[in-house]
Amino acid sequence: MTEIILASGSEIRLTLLRNAGVEVVAIPARVDEDALRDAMLADAAPPRDIVDALAEMKAQKISAKHPQALVIGCDQVLSFDGDILSKPESPEEARAQLAKMRGKRHDLLSAAVICENGRPIWRHVGVARMMMRQISDQYLDDYVARNWGSIRHSVGAYKLEEEGVRLFTQVQGDYFTVLGLPLLEVLSYLTLRGDLEG
Repeated sequence: MTEIILASGSEIRLTLLRNAGVEVVAIPARVDEDALRDAMLADAAPPRDIVDALAEMKAQKISAKHPQALVIGCDQVLSFDGDILSKPESPEEARAQLAKMRGKRHDLLSAAVICENGRPIWRHVGVARMMMRQISDQYLDDYVARNWGSIRHSVGAYKLEEEGVRLFTQVQGDYFTVLGLPLLEVLSYLTLRGDLEG
């Protein structure tokens, strides 16, 4: 059976794959995401291209060192009002991001790219459309204070699998895409290839 590597330090992505019965090891890719993102934004690249390029960069980096393995690279971006939002650097930044998004819609894009022998052999970008409710200032303050330890690791400053679900009135799209991994598509591809029993 082909070795499967997740080029990520994300606990949730690793847990999702393992819970689905995938034998996978995690080897985080050390890459300069900010430099690539900033360069693509300067070229007015669409969010879909940015998230795909970030996922590919991670997969290729690990695949070059493990050419016989299937390496899954992932990334997620949040697109809101023509901007790409990043993980907040401080509670104040988290609150400001959430305050801007309340009562409005944003898109979460989650990309997965699979590389073998240092080259991409499969890719997918999933999109989830998120409608945030009109939350009060008080709830926003309390939410950030209660959850900062967790949401500081999340694009958009929320986790749908935690209290963040209370921020939304509607979610259109795949739950796994919201969590940062288009899991169903990855599993389908691995099954089709014969790397997973189907």
